[in-house]
Amino acid sequence: QVQLVESGGGLVQPGGSLRLSCVVSTSIFSIYTMGWYRQAPGKQLDLVASITSGGITNYADSVKGRFTISRDNAKNTVYLQMNSLKPEDTAVYYCNAIIGGTAVFDSWGQGTQVTVSS
Repeated sequence: QVQLVESGGGLVQPGGSLRLSCVVSTSIFSIYTMGWYRQAPGKQLDLVASITSGGITNYADSVKGRFTISRDNAKNTVYLQMNSLKPEDTAVYYCNAIIGGTAVFDSWGQGTQVTVSS
């Protein structure tokens, strides 16, 4: 069973930065499009950024210009650099692989909490 392990969250003031990491335990990590999702309290799970196997990135409008997704296939890791954080970015962040717009792995990780507050 594939494991997804997210880390790097924390409490940060508005305007601050965080870098999230997600390690994926699969030998074929490099072929997957990977995505970062987030879920705020009482809200649905939303995809905020994705990166294809070839490095093509896509972002939700709400984070465009502030967040950067990247990957290191040698480390089976996908990253999310988050700058200029806003209180509305507060959520639990998760990663998963994506095929056809759908998350691939049923076994989501525990996520990493990001709280933006003064």
